Amino acid sequence: MSLSVTYSRAQLGVSAPLVTVETHLANGLPAFHIVGLPEAAVRESRDRVRSALVNSHFEFPQRRITVNLAPADLPKEGGRYDLAIAIGILAASGQVPCESLENYEFIGELALTGALRDVSGALPAAIACGAAERRLVVPRDGGAEAALAGGQVKIAESLLQVCAELHNRESMPAATIETGNTEVDCADLADVRGQLKARRALEVAAAGNHNLLFYGPPGTGKTMLASRLPGILPPLQQDELVEVAAVYSSAGLSRLQYRPFRAPHHSASPTSLVGGCKI
Repeated sequence: MSLSVTYSRAQLGVSAPLVTVETHLANGLPAFHIVGLPEAAVRESRDRVRSALVNSHFEFPQRRITVNLAPADLPKEGGRYDLAIAIGILAASGQVPCESLENYEFIGELALTGALRDVSGALPAAIACGAAERRLVVPRDGGAEAALAGGQVKIAESLLQVCAELHNRESMPAATIETGNTEVDCADLADVRGQLKARRALEVAAAGNHNLLFYGPPGTGKTMLASRLPGILPPLQQDELVEVAAVYSSAGLSRLQYRPFRAPHHSASPTSLVGGCKI
C-alpha cells in the first residue's frame, strides 16, 4: 500500500488539535515534500526522518514522497511531527502494518540515530488523545507529564521500539506519574514579621476564597505578602493540578506541585502579559 494515515497533535496554546499525517508514495524521481502549512523546523524534519530511518536499519523509499499535515490552514511548528511522519513512511512502504495505526497518536522529535527527544505540550496532547480514545506514544522524558492525563500513554526511547509494538513483538511500557519530592517549595508566611493586619487579610482571603487588592507606596511589602498567599491556600485538587501542569507543559516548563504565583511589573503591557501573539 502506497498511502498511509497516522495521527499527531499540534500545540495551540493549552489545546492540542488533531493533525492527520497523510503519506503518499508515488513513482517518479526521488523527492520528499511536506505540505500543510509547515514552518521551517517542520520542513527540516525531512532530513531528520531520512537519517533516523536509515540509522534504524529501515529502508528509505527512493520514490516521490508527499506528506500532508491536515488541516492545511493550521500552522505546524517544531519537531513534534517527526515520529508520525516516520511511521507514516514506514506504513506506506509496507515496513510496518497499517491496521493498528488507527488506534495510535504519535508526538516526538527524532534524532539522527532514531532516538526520540521530548517536545513541549505532551500533557495537552495526552488529554485530547484520551478524549479521542486512542493510545498516545511520547518520548520517555515526557511520559511522567503525559501520565497526569490518565488514559493510555506509552513511552518509547527510539523509533525501533515504536515499530516493535506495531509489529506486536514487544510492548512499550506505560507512562507512570512521577512520585518524587512533592514538598511545597514556595514562600512561607511565617517569614513575615509584623504586618499583622495584612497577614490577617491574607488568611481571611485564603480561607474564604476572596479577592485581594494591595495598595500602597513602593517598599511596603505588597509583593512580599502576595507571594506568600499560595503557601496558605489549600493544595491543588487533581483537576486543578492537571490544568496548571497543562499550562506549564505548553510553555516547556516543569510542572508545579503548588499554586503558581506571578508578579508582573506594573508597567507591563497587555501584550507582554499574555506572551505576545504570533501571526
